[in-house]
Amino acid sequence: MLMGKNIVVTGAASGIGKRTAELAQAMGANVFSVDRNTPDNPVGHFIAADLGSADGVAALIAQLPNGIDALANVAGLSGTPGAVPTIAVNFLGLRALSLGLAPKMNQYGSVINVASIAGFGWRGNAEKTKAAVAVEGFPDPAKFCADHGVTDEISYPTSKEFLLMWTYQAAQNPVFKDRNIRVNAVSPGPVETPILKQFRDVLGDERVDSDIDRVGRAGTANDIAPSILFLASDGARWVNGTNIACDGGLEASILAEVMDF
Repeated sequence: MLMGKNIVVTGAASGIGKRTAELAQAMGANVFSVDRNTPDNPVGHFIAADLGSADGVAALIAQLPNGIDALANVAGLSGTPGAVPTIAVNFLGLRALSLGLAPKMNQYGSVINVASIAGFGWRGNAEKTKAAVAVEGFPDPAKFCADHGVTDEISYPTSKEFLLMWTYQAAQNPVFKDRNIRVNAVSPGPVETPILKQFRDVLGDERVDSDIDRVGRAGTANDIAPSILFLASDGARWVNGTNIACDGGLEASILAEVMDF
């Protein structure tokens, strides 16, 4: 169901992004791989880009052709670089790329945002999240973080909370809806990728180990990529505005604990 589709994959130099690009190509897609780092063996058409600034996003969009069928927003920072670059890439840049690329996308296309179980708490922070997501464009990331109380310590989970709420909103945004472009998210739990150690530094070993223990093992890029590509495929043509918890049952375990059932 991906044969002949034009798919853009950000964060394609390593981890989940790399595996998503490889699997998409193996399934017959024409892949545009995007990363700020040049991989040793790029998949498909490689474009070097920095998604942490409005200029970087605009330059990437200019290099992509018309006729894109799916955008897999996999690129992201762990939070270790600090709040400003984390919010700039994980939310502001991702949103700007999705909105800016929409006019180049085919009817019945798909945008897939890789969120995280770390964004689980968005409902409890709904007012803060609504205020942040309501800011349009690509504001100065430092001012944005200061205005919305995003500190280094909470930048990663906060970025994913913003992303999840925006995903639900975007599914109803005329920019996408008028072109029948679906917008969904995939939320992994801990995944064995090169930046897992950084997540341990940000979230703490106790939190990461607890999450892994709940489901028996950490995920792998091979576990996550198929869910991303399902949402890019025609098999998900009636799936819109939702979040798939691709986490081995971690969200279910946390829900049972939080809601005491």
